[in-house]
Amino acid sequence: MFQILASEISLQRGEASTAYQTYMSMARSLRDGPLAQRAMEIAIAGNSPELALDAAKLWDEINPKDAKEILTTLFMLNQRWAESVKPAQLQLSQLKIIAAKEKLINSWRPLLARAQDEEASLIAFFNILQAPIAQINDIDILYTYSLGAEKAKNYDAMEKTLRRIIQKKPDEKNALNALGYSFADRGIKLGEAVTLLKKAHQLAPNDMYILDSLAWANFRLGNKNLAIEQLNKAFETKPEAEIGAHLGEVLWSNQDRQGADTVWRKAETLDANNKTLKDTMARLWPDRVPSSSKKSPQLWDGRFAVKVSGKDSKNGGSGAFTLSHEAQTDILDIRNPMGGAMAKITINASGAKLEDGDKIFEAHDADALLQSYTGLPLPARGLSKWLNGEARVGAPASIERDERLRAQKIIQDGWTMTFLWTEKNQIKKLDLARKSTAGLIEIKIIFEELDD
Repeated sequence: MFQILASEISLQRGEASTAYQTYMSMARSLRDGPLAQRAMEIAIAGNSPELALDAAKLWDEINPKDAKEILTTLFMLNQRWAESVKPAQLQLSQLKIIAAKEKLINSWRPLLARAQDEEASLIAFFNILQAPIAQINDIDILYTYSLGAEKAKNYDAMEKTLRRIIQKKPDEKNALNALGYSFADRGIKLGEAVTLLKKAHQLAPNDMYILDSLAWANFRLGNKNLAIEQLNKAFETKPEAEIGAHLGEVLWSNQDRQGADTVWRKAETLDANNKTLKDTMARLWPDRVPSSSKKSPQLWDGRFAVKVSGKDSKNGGSGAFTLSHEAQTDILDIRNPMGGAMAKITINASGAKLEDGDKIFEAHDADALLQSYTGLPLPARGLSKWLNGEARVGAPASIERDERLRAQKIIQDGWTMTFLWTEKNQIKKLDLARKSTAGLIEIKIIFEELDD
């Protein structure tokens, strides 16, 4: 009782992190579901979905029947799409009325729009709906399901669903476009693809995604000049990374390498993690930007200074660090200005662990763990990628490159990063800035130059 009262008092004083950690500790030791639920509520109120998910998983572990509904939503909010499939399937299986199933499914669709990894989210949606899809009549759900089927490479399910939509609503431009583009992209049924896409274009002449699809079909048919004309119009009107990827490929195939590079540079500033863009450049120009995946293990040593400027506070700190990267594991050792050990963070695919002396803290997400520990949103999960001048996988990013194709500026996860490189292409300096509820966070990192 004393710990609960102390936690609630901490919460009233604005010390949500302390309250959360106390409730989680009690829930684990006492195997008490409502205590885990309270920790989840504190994390949700504090806009920390990663911590809320950790609490919800503990609640579900203790009281499996009580947490399923919120668990599905939190998995989706935390971009853990594959893990959302089973609880979502269970929820749908318990509903007998089709209208109720459609209502629940439509409550998840806005979360798909917020997905950082579109492919993973759509494949999860496809897997969730495979059992009830034959009963579903909602066209929006059917269309989203067809996109998931395409990402899962189940083209039969995709085509069957899109034709079902077109039969129900012959002028459904999105279904016409999706089916036509899929044929064009795979180089099959090109005659039907053009017919479908011309009809969609007539229905929506100002839709640049449809014009992009029609141009892509023309390219597949060998009409390069027409495709370039259409793609230029689409990219100028609607600058999107995928359209830029297509325009760059057509220019490249037309021997205009400089034009392709110019377009791809612009596309990378729009969304450097767009799958079509990355796959296109890797296929056509594999050595354009060397990948850090070829350089494991890696090691960085440096010094850092953190400054937080808010309305009521100006604080920060400084120290040194060593970051090592090997295979799928990052180890970040943080030291104080005098060289004494402060904390060690181990990050891998399964989660993150922070060691501070005898204390050990764990979470699925490294940034959430560091925020819980310091009270500030500091970078950890993407650091080894960023230090190579790359965007981390799984979140939208913008990259601007210098004349040697090195990253000059990256924007990702709310951070704006500017880079300075040595002549040997080693990172020399990195400045990061991000706005937060605590104020403007600025981090300056200076690196030790290593011998080759």
